[in-house]
Amino acid sequence: MAHRPVGAGSSFAFTAGTASTSSPFSVQSSVLRVVAVGGAAHISVGGEPSATATDYYVPSGGTATLALTKASNRVVGVTTGTTTTITVPEGTQVPFGVGDYVSLIGANDSNYNFVHQEVLSLNTTSSFDGYHQTKVTVNYNSSGIVTAFSSSDATIINSNKVSAFGVGAGVVYHQQVQIAGDA
Repeated sequence: MAHRPVGAGSSFAFTAGTASTSSPFSVQSSVLRVVAVGGAAHISVGGEPSATATDYYVPSGGTATLALTKASNRVVGVTTGTTTTITVPEGTQVPFGVGDYVSLIGANDSNYNFVHQEVLSLNTTSSFDGYHQTKVTVNYNSSGIVTAFSSSDATIINSNKVSAFGVGAGVVYHQQVQIAGDA
């Protein structure tokens, strides 16, 4: 089985009996490869994970290939405020749910871009003006942005973190991959 790296890999240290968590990453693949070095760890992956002794076990020096859920959509509008409402194209599905974490990338003004913010609500109802665009409200304070949003390259994408509960002390290395060949 061959692995093709997707994006940049990362690592973080963990200690025995406590949960440590990685920095957030945009989900670009459906597979995450995890390696525990120096000590065994229980691994959890999600929006705000906190691994415990009952999560997926990776022995010291061992590897695991875990599934991720890829999800993204193009952004056609942003409404600023103490929370931020993101509009996606009419007729497309929003693959996120309340409680998921997302990042916005590729906006014309970098102030619109954000990393790893929680989805607070989804609005899929048709409005009085006849538009049927889904709106995603996230916990991102964009009230200070004065530049108008206009970008055909902006994308909202699923975001995750990796958490490790140490059986011993060590380091977790994680990398999104594509798998080719027999699994």
